[in-house]
Amino acid sequence: MLPQTPPLSNRPAPDYLAQTLLQAQAALLRSNPNPRVGCVLVNREGEVIGQGSTQRAGGPHAEVMALRDAQALGHATAGATAYVTLEPCSHHGRTGPCCDALIDAGVTHVVAALPDPNPLVAGQGFARLRAAGVAVEVANDSADPALRAWAAAARALNIGFFSRMLRRTPWVRLKTAASVDGVTALPNGQSQWITGEAARADGHAWRARACAVLTGIGTVLQDQPRLDVRGIETPRQPALVIVDSDLQTPPDARLFAPQRPVLIYAATQHAARQAALERSGATVVYLPGAAAAEAASPKVDLAAMLRDLALRDMNEVHIEAGHKLNGSLLRAGLVDELLVYLAPLWLGTGASMSNWGPLTNLADGLALEFQSAEMVGTDLRVLARVAGRGVF
Repeated sequence: MLPQTPPLSNRPAPDYLAQTLLQAQAALLRSNPNPRVGCVLVNREGEVIGQGSTQRAGGPHAEVMALRDAQALGHATAGATAYVTLEPCSHHGRTGPCCDALIDAGVTHVVAALPDPNPLVAGQGFARLRAAGVAVEVANDSADPALRAWAAAARALNIGFFSRMLRRTPWVRLKTAASVDGVTALPNGQSQWITGEAARADGHAWRARACAVLTGIGTVLQDQPRLDVRGIETPRQPALVIVDSDLQTPPDARLFAPQRPVLIYAATQHAARQAALERSGATVVYLPGAAAAEAASPKVDLAAMLRDLALRDMNEVHIEAGHKLNGSLLRAGLVDELLVYLAPLWLGTGASMSNWGPLTNLADGLALEFQSAEMVGTDLRVLARVAGRGVF
């Protein structure tokens, strides 16, 4: 166990903390698979002298960007305090250790929101700072309500990174759009558009923050979707993941695009189909479910798929699928969060959000915890977490 550092006498002003979160938010669409981190440097007089956020993978981290900002502005960093939303890294990856950069710059205090859950760091950054004489305070361990709220907000920004590091599986968010009575498409298949333009644009923003968008072969064949990010600026397109047990994805499907990774998870091997898909740029992974391996139509092992996605550095997976795959993922307990857009329409008969149930006991329903409910244009956006998720 690391030695405890007494609380610093200079309590951080709330605006420093808010600024670090704004910096971390700026990394939301670009830093994957690295965490979204913000750093603010403050001198002895309490003035902000530099700030920065994590760049694209392989680029500088937040601490280095803040030090560069201070240097560019002509500020000395000796004696400064660094407020940072995650423990400074201590290992050599694609960049050097951030804790060494802070030590070399003469920073004397570090206030970090959270320890880094990455086993390559996991307290070692704090240990190296303390060994160099830097005073360290971890907000997550503090009794100060402002610091603890800061830590909670920093963790929420990186829920997928924490999930991948601690659970070895991505954070899985299922998005769906429906009428207020839960219909996602008419009996004839028509579904465009149940929700309004503002809700659709908002949905693209949620796609953009994910490492991967996941769908099923039914959606691919019926809707011929692109499932990319459109209408908003983004430095990268999320990977596309298709659950396609029998490898039916057309090699000329609209979803294939230059520089966009496409992963297809299948249960049955088809050499010719696989070769054609690989020529289109797809990576095919065979993961048949153990219980269904001998069945006439084996299905993909969905839990194994998510573990494999974590090994491929996927933090957040954003699902946009039909009711069958949605139901399968929900029944298997693999969904962490629901992102539901409800339109002010009553449509009656039609496709549902998932083929969950039917149940005979209310107690068997999936318990949820509402996170937020907001109007987006004329539609209602509800974010609900599966009860107990996020505690890891």
